[in-house]
Amino acid sequence: MNDLIAKAAIDRRLADIIQPVIEGLGFELVRVRLMGGKKKTVQIMADRPDGGIEVDDCARISNEVSAILDVEDPIDDAYALEVSSPGIDRPLTRLKDFDVWQGYEAKIETEELIDGRRRFKGVLAGVEGDEVLINIDEGTVGLKFDWLSDAKLVLTDELIREMLRQRKLAGVLDEDKFDAIETEKPATGI
Repeated sequence: MNDLIAKAAIDRRLADIIQPVIEGLGFELVRVRLMGGKKKTVQIMADRPDGGIEVDDCARISNEVSAILDVEDPIDDAYALEVSSPGIDRPLTRLKDFDVWQGYEAKIETEELIDGRRRFKGVLAGVEGDEVLINIDEGTVGLKFDWLSDAKLVLTDELIREMLRQRKLAGVLDEDKFDAIETEKPATGI
């Protein structure tokens, strides 16, 4: 399992427990994190293999994962369980994500310095073998997937339009249920 899905040792332990449950329900684990604070939170992001997850899906995953975590009991303290979609500006945690989201802007960070930098922001250009390709101002850069410490899409108008298009194609977004957008015309001086 790649560290982008589950970074810390406890996250990897949680992933080992919950991933078979999530996959058994027909979804993919995108990311799992045990968040600290006053009360701990197990944060799970899941998605369908072809994209698109709904609130009812998250509830189903939560119920099933909660049951297995109660049995396995990997966390000593009390915690809250949070299951969500990856969102529009989703984390990119699997090699296939960089291919699927080719053409969209992303921010990528590496563990070590690569040519004097750790942060790369540009347009994803797919994958080549085990390398993620990203177009930056200096040209196309290939970064080994194992070098990555963090990666996510950048929220842009183009990305929002694509997500809305996908939801509409999937039948999730019914524009007839929404009011028309009214625009104001600028006032003219009389």
